[in-house]
Amino acid sequence: MPVTVRYFAGARAAVGVDTETREAGTLAELVGQLADAHGERLERVLPACSFLIDGTSTRDRALVLAPGSVVDVLPPFAGG
Repeated sequence: MPVTVRYFAGARAAVGVDTETREAGTLAELVGQLADAHGERLERVLPACSFLIDGTSTRDRALVLAPGSVVDVLPPFAGG
């Protein structure tokens, strides 16, 4: 199922793009694909990332992704 992946902050720096489209059935499958496709730089960032699926935060990697979902990859932000 096609989903749109949007990267922010350190995740965007690790992959070098703002968005991409992937085919994945679950969040776990998608995260595995992203790590395989983008290598060590993204693999270092992913464990600390939060994920929004269509604007809703989830930690459930078994979550089934609906066709056309938007997945935001959000590393921790710092600031003050």
